Formats: sequence, C-alpha cells, structure tokens
Amino acid sequence: MEVQDTRIQTHRVFTVPNILSMARLLGVPLFLLLVLSPVFDGPNLDGWALLVLAASGISDYLDGKLARRWNQVSALGRVLDPAADRLYILATLVGLTWRDILPLWLTALLLARELVLLVAVIVLDRRGYAPPQVNFLGKAATFNLMYAFPLLLLSDGSGWVSSLSAIFGWAFAGWGTALYWWAGILYVVQVRRLLKADAAAD
Repeated sequence: MEVQDTRIQTHRVFTVPNILSMARLLGVPLFLLLVLSPVFDGPNLDGWALLVLAASGISDYLDGKLARRWNQVSALGRVLDPAADRLYILATLVGLTWRDILPLWLTALLLARELVLLVAVIVLDRRGYAPPQVNFLGKAATFNLMYAFPLLLLSDGSGWVSSLSAIFGWAFAGWGTALYWWAGILYVVQVRRLLKADAAAD
C-alpha cells in the first residue's frame, strides 16, 4: 500500500488507477455477503471472502503505483483510495465481529478512531479546508490491519494452519491498531495546527 503523490496530474475520471479503486469499492458488499453467509445458515464461503480481500490488497498497491508511473494522480483518486480502505476495514469489522472472530472491544476501539477523524474532517470542511492527505503511517496501519483480518478469518477453524493464523493475525492486529491510532492522533494534531494558524491570521 503506497501513498500517492499529492500533486494532481489529471482531471480524468476513467483512468486505470481510478477504475481499480472503483472495483475495490464494488468488492466491499461482495466481501460482506461472503463472510456473513454462515451467519444466515448459508455455506461457508470464507475462501472466496479471502480471495476478495487479497484482490483488494493487490489493487490498493497497484492504483497508487500506476497513478504515479503513468502520471494519472487525480482528485477523484485521492478520495476513492482512502474511502475504499476505510470501507473495507468497516466491512471486515462488521463481518468478523458478527462472526465472533473479533472481540467487540477491538471493533469499538477502531471505530472510535474513525469517529474522531470524522469530527476533524467536519471541522475542517466548515472552515473551507480539504482533509489532509493520507500519510505513510496511516497507510502502514491499514496495511497491518488488512493483513490481520484475513489471517483472523482463517483462524476460525481447527488445525495448525488456524493456530498459526491466529498468532500472526493478532500480531498484525495489535500493530495495526496501535499505528491506526498513532496516525489518527497525528492527523488531529495537524488539523489543530492548521486551525490555530487560521485563527492567528484572522
């Protein structure tokens, strides 16, 4: 997962990176449908759910890489990429918590961070500012969580594969949650400095 160059190089909508991001967004409800199948007495489709998550991770890497290489960084791409990341995290939290794979406290901790950032974005919007760009730390946090969730899903079973998946899954989840909050705090500090400078200018 790479952070895109913040300079807008094109205003086109249908670029390859944007199409990849759109496809990732379409995969969110599909993943949720697959992972919740056993909850509604359907077949276990965890293998397909894992494939959707893997495809999402690959496309997340490619959209940023191709946008820079082909000079296709766009305003739409700067919105779609983090939106897809957050929606996948939200969908995975809902699915794995519903399946009792993730504890409610961890879900609440991650959602609380999203709530904090949502408030910060609303405050910025009211002052006429665009949200700050996703930084490397935030991408690293997302990277860890997107590794943790498939592993934790894979741990919902028996045998040595499930046991190893649980160990590595919780390791990634711990690092990802810590980095997620660290990135969130830095984001809030950045917003606070911006608003403070704006108030001083008035």
